[in-house]
Amino acid sequence: MDNLTFRYSVLLVEGLRVTPQSSQLTLIFLLMAYVFAMVSNIGILIQISAEKSLHQPMYILFCHLPVNDIMGATVLIPRLLKDLITDPSERYITYVECVFQAFFTHLYGTTSHTILMIMAFDRYVAICNPLRYPTIMSNNMVVKLSAGAWGAAVVPVSILIGLSVRLSHCRSFIPNHFCDNPSLFKLSCENVVINNVYGLTFTVVLLTSSLGWVLLTYLRILMVCIKSKNKATNSKALKTCSSHLAVYVILIIFGFVPIFLHRFSEYAETRKFGNVMFHVIPPGLNPIIYGLQIKEIRQRMLKLCIKKVNSS
Repeated sequence: MDNLTFRYSVLLVEGLRVTPQSSQLTLIFLLMAYVFAMVSNIGILIQISAEKSLHQPMYILFCHLPVNDIMGATVLIPRLLKDLITDPSERYITYVECVFQAFFTHLYGTTSHTILMIMAFDRYVAICNPLRYPTIMSNNMVVKLSAGAWGAAVVPVSILIGLSVRLSHCRSFIPNHFCDNPSLFKLSCENVVINNVYGLTFTVVLLTSSLGWVLLTYLRILMVCIKSKNKATNSKALKTCSSHLAVYVILIIFGFVPIFLHRFSEYAETRKFGNVMFHVIPPGLNPIIYGLQIKEIRQRMLKLCIKKVNSS
């Protein structure tokens, strides 16, 4: 076989370095977090699809967030649960599975930003151009924004992973708890300058455009609120934006930590923990934040809680 095209079909994953005592607690925590994320995100999707009053651009665009969170949690947590009950010497993964995990891991992180960017645009139009909102945020515009959010993530992520897939292998061990792009290209002994340059450029462009867009829209919204003398309108605008801003801040914090720590090998275990939290915290908190903000969902949750209390 040509060395330039050689690839190991099976890889060994290092996994999380936890003691036998703490592995059980880690397993329980991840399992509970995963179940909660699935139930809450799927529940919100069902609620929005069932309530006709929620069939509005704001909530339709929001639906992309729980779909993405379900993908983000599923691409990592089930695999970690399996590895926690598997001997470290037997934590194997096929190369094809590794590539798919890396692709969807990076797609989750990228789409989290693009979805929140189109949601910020929706809030900007609703607050700064309320009279033109029905015209601007038409069904056609919602479809275009939705396709743009996913397309702007799928294309660059596909290139990112494609650059790593083209490389040959000289290693079969992944010193990480899951497969991502660095894990893929570090399997090779070839020159990976292109991979590093593209990966760094991709990350900088994504974070810069995301932060820039959100800051710009919120500055415009703030200016409109300052000029407006309608306290009720301003209060409603701030309430709506606070949920989006809270979700965005959580994304930035838990997304930036593993990216930053990736440059320091001495913090490898801390980076692993940060990466796990990035796939656990946002999928778990996002439905709570938006579920409490959306009146119809909040009322349904209260009815269910009251019903359970009465039945018990």
